[in-house]
Amino acid sequence: MKLVKIVLAIAIALTFTPVAFAETQSVKVSGDITMRAFLRDNLDLDSRDQRTVSSTNTQSFLMSTAEVQIDADLTDNVSGVIRLLNQRAWGDHNTSWVDGETMNPAGTPGSGLNAFNVAADLAYIELREFLYSPLTLRIGRQDLWFGRGFIVGNSLMDPQGNLPAPEYTAINSFDAIRGTLDFYPWTVDLVYAKISERDIRADDDVNLMGINVGYIFDEYNAEMEGYYWLKQDRNPGAARGLGNTASWTTTNGRLSNNVNTFGLRGSFDPIEDWTVALEGAMQIGRYIGAQSQLDNRNRYAYAIDAMVETRVFQEDYAWRPVLGVEYILYSGQSDQGNVDATTSGSYRGWDPMYRGKFDTAIREFQGSFYNTSQNITPGTTNQHQVLFRGTIEPMDSVTVEGVYGLFWLYSQYARDQVNEPTNKNMFLGQEIDVNVLWDYTEDVQFGLLTAWFFPGSAFSSDVQGQGKRAAATSMVGTVKLSF
Repeated sequence: MKLVKIVLAIAIALTFTPVAFAETQSVKVSGDITMRAFLRDNLDLDSRDQRTVSSTNTQSFLMSTAEVQIDADLTDNVSGVIRLLNQRAWGDHNTSWVDGETMNPAGTPGSGLNAFNVAADLAYIELREFLYSPLTLRIGRQDLWFGRGFIVGNSLMDPQGNLPAPEYTAINSFDAIRGTLDFYPWTVDLVYAKISERDIRADDDVNLMGINVGYIFDEYNAEMEGYYWLKQDRNPGAARGLGNTASWTTTNGRLSNNVNTFGLRGSFDPIEDWTVALEGAMQIGRYIGAQSQLDNRNRYAYAIDAMVETRVFQEDYAWRPVLGVEYILYSGQSDQGNVDATTSGSYRGWDPMYRGKFDTAIREFQGSFYNTSQNITPGTTNQHQVLFRGTIEPMDSVTVEGVYGLFWLYSQYARDQVNEPTNKNMFLGQEIDVNVLWDYTEDVQFGLLTAWFFPGSAFSSDVQGQGKRAAATSMVGTVKLSF
């Protein structure tokens, strides 16, 4: 009801007071309503019950997301966008959801957060041909997505913090200023984003700054991008964002944790119905891993993403199959999770930045949003992964998507610092995801995602002598209305 009142108030304001502010050329209202049902088991990979809230390893709950977006096109190449949303677990009215398997740092049960709060996910002004005809300026809370989202795609930070499945948050936007220069076939983007404002000071924030330069070729459906991104954390504190699992504080203001990311990305179709894509990036800067760290540690890390996709069988078979294979590498650090005052030397763990591209439903969120029963590095660093994909359309309006993933550690690490100081078993496991989508109408879509992660030898078969290694399962049913 609160969301409806806000939307009606905005609509009335646009209807009766346009002359006082600007001449409105057009107003577009759009949105969606998404309902999800979850049934998940053994996300911690431990058959023994380790949860602190429930009495079983099984999670079952429902979530809903409601979004309303208003696009106002004004005069002189001026426009504005507002998107309001509410997302919550059914029956959860005043609490933030957290338990022993979910690492949701925004609150604890009974924290008094209102699950019916309405958030402004988008709120920005767009100025086209600003001072210079090729320049478009966008100021405010906005989505950022570059390339395939390998470095910058989603912020994945929910300020309300009331979701039992935080990776399904609809809040993926940034507080940012973005300038786009369109010199077709060249495009240049300059971005400044404020990730975290702590005290109202100039020297203690987390900022994201970068440049992305793209070029579109005339042949082979080819494109290329080069980029530089700086994640500047001038006062490292508690962990924030995906994959940042360390926690520390500053000492006399001398510590900073900066990540400079340089990369190139390209894709082309060497022959009809075949696509080849390749992206490589490196990171340098300073790494702070412990409050008591005595020596500055230089950062040196790299990542690779290579993909081949074929659509050659689409015209030959009624089910229109699409096949693909992808290899992703994130460099890793052997002492990850074991840093102290005496730890020194270069740090080689990959920082996921603000990645928006996620290919599996379970493994890539382990250690970031979900605990495991053992000291395993997150699914966003220190890892090789190979993904086999397939898509078919067995009947009209039905699409089946499948992913089979294999995962290995990049570098050995301490799985159990007492009994197994060095983990020589590198195989993390395998995952199977099957997603069935049914377009009921042009506006309504049903979906059923089923995922299994089978842990490999990198996870001990005997969990601290008390439990056995077990596969994780996840089933997510979805119905979505778009308007």
